[in-house]
Amino acid sequence: MNKAAQLERLLGERILILDGAMGTMIQGYKLAEADYRGERFAAFAQDLKGNNDLLSLTRPGLIGEIHDAYLEAGADIISTNTFNSNAPSMADYGMEGLVYELNRAAARLARTAADACMHGAPERPRFVAGVLGPTTKTASISPDVNDPGFRNIDFDTLVAAYGESLRGLLDGGVDLILVETIFDTLNAKAALFAIDCAFEARARSWPIIISGTITDASGRTLSGQTPEAFWNSVRHARPLAVGLNCALGAKLMRPYIEELSNVADTYVSCYPNAGLPNPLSETGYDETPDYTSGLLLEFAQSGFFNIVGGCCGTTPAHIRAIARSVDGIPPRQVPQIEKRLRLSGLEPLNIGDDTLFVNVGERTNVTGSKAFARLILAGNYGAALALARQQVESGAQMVDVNMDEAMLDSEKAMVTFLNLIASEPDISRVPLMLDSSKWSVIEAGLKCVQGKAVVNSISLKEGKDEFVRQAKLARRYGAAVIVMAFDEQGQADSLERRQTICRRCYDVLTGEVGFPAEDIIFDPNIFAIATGIEEHNNYARDYIEATRWIRANLPYARVSGGVSNVSFSFRGNDAVREAIHTAFLYHAIHAGMSMGIVNAGQLGVYEEIPKDLRERVEDIILNRRPDAAERLVAFANTVKGGGRVQVEDLEWREQSVEARLAHALVKGITDWIIEDTEEARQQAERSGGHPIHVIEGPLMDGMNVVGDLFGAGKMFLPQVVKSARVMKQAVAHLVPYIEAEKQKLALASGEAAKPKGKIVVATVKGDVHDIGKNIVGVVLQCNNYEVINLGVMVPASKILQAAREEKCDIIGLSGLITPSLEEMAHVAREMEREGFTIPLLIGGATTSRVHTAVKIAPHYSGVTIYVPDASRSVGVCSSLLSDGLREEYARSVRADYDKIRTQHQSKKPSAPLLSIAQARANAFNTDWSAYTPTAPKFIGVREFRDYDLGAIARHIDWSPFFQTWELSGPYPKILQDPVVGEAARNVFAEGQAMLAKIVAEKWLAANAVVGLFPANSVGDDIEIYTDESRSRVAMRFHNLRQQAQKPTGKPNYCLADFVAPKGSGVKDYIGAFAATSGIGIEARVKEFEARHDDYSAIMLKSLADRLAEAFTEHLHQRVRREFWGYAADETLDNEALIREEYRGIRPAPGYPACPDHTEKGDLFRLLDAPKLGITLTESYAMWPAAAVSGFYFSHTESQYFAVGKIGPDQAEDYARRKGLPLSDIEKWLAPVLAYDAVPSTAT
Repeated sequence: MNKAAQLERLLGERILILDGAMGTMIQGYKLAEADYRGERFAAFAQDLKGNNDLLSLTRPGLIGEIHDAYLEAGADIISTNTFNSNAPSMADYGMEGLVYELNRAAARLARTAADACMHGAPERPRFVAGVLGPTTKTASISPDVNDPGFRNIDFDTLVAAYGESLRGLLDGGVDLILVETIFDTLNAKAALFAIDCAFEARARSWPIIISGTITDASGRTLSGQTPEAFWNSVRHARPLAVGLNCALGAKLMRPYIEELSNVADTYVSCYPNAGLPNPLSETGYDETPDYTSGLLLEFAQSGFFNIVGGCCGTTPAHIRAIARSVDGIPPRQVPQIEKRLRLSGLEPLNIGDDTLFVNVGERTNVTGSKAFARLILAGNYGAALALARQQVESGAQMVDVNMDEAMLDSEKAMVTFLNLIASEPDISRVPLMLDSSKWSVIEAGLKCVQGKAVVNSISLKEGKDEFVRQAKLARRYGAAVIVMAFDEQGQADSLERRQTICRRCYDVLTGEVGFPAEDIIFDPNIFAIATGIEEHNNYARDYIEATRWIRANLPYARVSGGVSNVSFSFRGNDAVREAIHTAFLYHAIHAGMSMGIVNAGQLGVYEEIPKDLRERVEDIILNRRPDAAERLVAFANTVKGGGRVQVEDLEWREQSVEARLAHALVKGITDWIIEDTEEARQQAERSGGHPIHVIEGPLMDGMNVVGDLFGAGKMFLPQVVKSARVMKQAVAHLVPYIEAEKQKLALASGEAAKPKGKIVVATVKGDVHDIGKNIVGVVLQCNNYEVINLGVMVPASKILQAAREEKCDIIGLSGLITPSLEEMAHVAREMEREGFTIPLLIGGATTSRVHTAVKIAPHYSGVTIYVPDASRSVGVCSSLLSDGLREEYARSVRADYDKIRTQHQSKKPSAPLLSIAQARANAFNTDWSAYTPTAPKFIGVREFRDYDLGAIARHIDWSPFFQTWELSGPYPKILQDPVVGEAARNVFAEGQAMLAKIVAEKWLAANAVVGLFPANSVGDDIEIYTDESRSRVAMRFHNLRQQAQKPTGKPNYCLADFVAPKGSGVKDYIGAFAATSGIGIEARVKEFEARHDDYSAIMLKSLADRLAEAFTEHLHQRVRREFWGYAADETLDNEALIREEYRGIRPAPGYPACPDHTEKGDLFRLLDAPKLGITLTESYAMWPAAAVSGFYFSHTESQYFAVGKIGPDQAEDYARRKGLPLSDIEKWLAPVLAYDAVPSTAT
């Protein structure tokens, strides 16, 4: 077995140990100038002290001793003493001519040491890593702050330098190459380019490890990339491992190595510094071997790496301690990462089937933008950069750069502009598309881009040999490619030619070049339509059909195009061009178009195109009639560019300003709050007081009344939230005066009243639901607590960072979906790991007292408390922060939770579960031979955009609306409730008023997609087919079966029971849907929040939720009556619909009948839901939050049920059917497991 194969085998078996710092050990020898010079360089003209790499020639015995020490300490891999053995670095000493010799000598020293060690212990292989350091230059950053486009080294010089170093390392006998301490990814890409060239020249390859450096707490490299963006930029090299080293100690490196570990589909290495620099320490760094090894042990237990070692400040003692600490810990399992087009600027852009259409900015193109061309020709690059920035700010996710102008030196212009872009983080955060008809211009651009760019374009135009040459170079530079449908005979201008050329290119790229299919983007040619030439009539339709064919037949490839070409015949008529672009994109995206070069300013909303114009535009796009062009041209010439009056009681306006403020707060009236607050401020000023006294006095007095009334049950949540709105607006008016006075008078510390406590609240990572959390925040603020609301989808690291920086007293976590429960446990583990002691509050719809006690609290030694609703939050916080109550309250909670855990552990199920085989034997059975399913009216998907909100609103179920405001009771009875009736009537009236505005002013847009498909069950799963041939499975819907013992005659249900089995001969069907009424909600919520109007923000979110559910109810009714038609005669009113008196069911993934949230992933791909603006988070929460998705079943006996608890046999079977590790399945199905799965420590 060769060394590379040995290395790969060992990585699968255990964590491998890398050596520690070479420089730190050399420093310990306290060498003098003479030691560096030796005899050979005794008369050298320059000072050589500090040139550690030279010691491989002048003190080889010393370097050998260091290697021996690390091998003895347990290192499996030792690194050559070549960190600076490259021409740019050696130029500082005038020793560029020694580079090859230095690398070869250092490699031989390490080789000798490793071989000697293996001679004594042949059963344990040792490996030599040839180090390629970062050099002392940077290709992405200007060393001159006054000239951001200047570079002191270029890509070609770096490639030559690395090539020379590499030659010495390989000739010296290294086993692998280590490209390390990467602070500029462009430097690393030059090294990888040189490596690939060397491997090709030698007709063999060596394993590569790539190690980046996160320079500070920003979580980025020196050149600005995030860990995932860095990985996307270098993964083309197919390294054995990727990792991080240097700059940070292990403690600070943790979130970044965790991020890299989650996204890298290869092995991961980690070798941090021994903490932070400390000149008083013997090694120059803070951490002892035991401390560093303890941190890295936790990394290993969390499954973060496969290779571990040390960087600056580490010694053989550190490596020995690290080796001992991780001994026996299983190595990280390399994850299976979905194949996506993974691009990067400073940040990643990952494009998959669930990604919305990607806009490529087109205005930085001299051939397409006269303004840009004029600026570039005039040398006004600053203004040209402003155009690029404007595109990114307008939503471009990628920027196309083209410099093909006859009067330009295109290569020079491309290099100049890209170097300037690299100095502008707000532009360079997105990936670049390098666009030119000249390969030399594209290649010049590739040498300037540290991220993963897109080449636009290559083709077979100049023959296969040149196509292959360019493709190999693009891959070597680490770029994706746009492939034009163009061959030796010219551009493809028919569907058949498009298909033939794209198939040929795909086969050459994937089969002969080894180009990743996911990095191929086809451009099947968008040509101008309505030209008057009959042969052009099918151009748009053929592009759309070619797109559909590519996505179906060329796996993982994407489709792009220059959209503005299609409307070229109508240049000068922007209204018609916009309509053409919008309608064309609508159909092309539906067919599978992934991205396009498009001016977002020339796009409209498909549904808003006037019907007569849209009809004519689609006639030419789809070539529906022979006179389509004439009709549109003719049309284009016409297109250039009683309530009751209520008397309000204003008597309270005659009272004192203090009374008016209190009245406004209690009643939630904002009409006069600013002028009353200003009057109170001026009054305080005249009496010698300060603006802060208005808050401390009348405003807090009023809020105390609100708190007392709420606590006594005499005031209800909607009123409290409105009171908070009044308070916020008053305080916002006073803040500028308070700040000005602080600066002017330097008020004595402690004069201002302090809040009762400071609380961080957040919806955890992967979850987007925040209504309840926001209500809790408002209630706490009303009771004089300072609340820091971090929003939604907040990772643990950000929560804990905020808690530390803000010196918070309490952390509150919220979540609605079941995967959030595990994320809450993860936050608890992180709090424990980082030494927090403050209380942790848990809340949200899926949380419970039992779950908190059993699954979350054990991970954290601080007190963890479940808070069921907003009304309890004040009492809990008050007890936790009271000096007199804190200890006793925490003790009672812990005792209560201990009791719950004991009861849970000793709890015996009322009856043991059936085995999955027994449960299946007791499945629901029906006589399928006597059942004839109704065939739907259409097969496939139907989209609904900007649906009539008025029609939706008629189906609202109002009872959950009151529950949002913590008002209990069914609608409409709640309106007459003797306790909460008045509050219910008020909030209902205001909800109705806002709903009327939502509908009339179109505050929100409602989009949905409904799919109806042939289907049959296969065991407990349902195969969903693309068409009536039932030959191709579009989705396999995996289901779970009840395993509880049932009374005689009662079946163990599974949703698959309601669909005819595949072998029955019965052609059955299933429906699927995704709907949202939340499009546009974020902008409106931000408007309310900017006005300090939490009440309206929460009201809008609650109404959006109600509309989403109503939309779902309405669509389901239409499916039953019209689209599927199995209940065409149904005449149920809204109350009957709410009572679910209709035939059929619509179960949703994540709910009792199908508790697995991950099924939403396949459901969304089946429906292409992201195209409607509905997406999924990593925890499968839907965004916008006001969204619903699920399936339609039509069987007469289909019914809702709860799967309940399942046993390990079904979990194992389910994991096998889904093709996922059992640990993943147990994570997602944790709430329904009837056994305690071994928890994962990594997320």
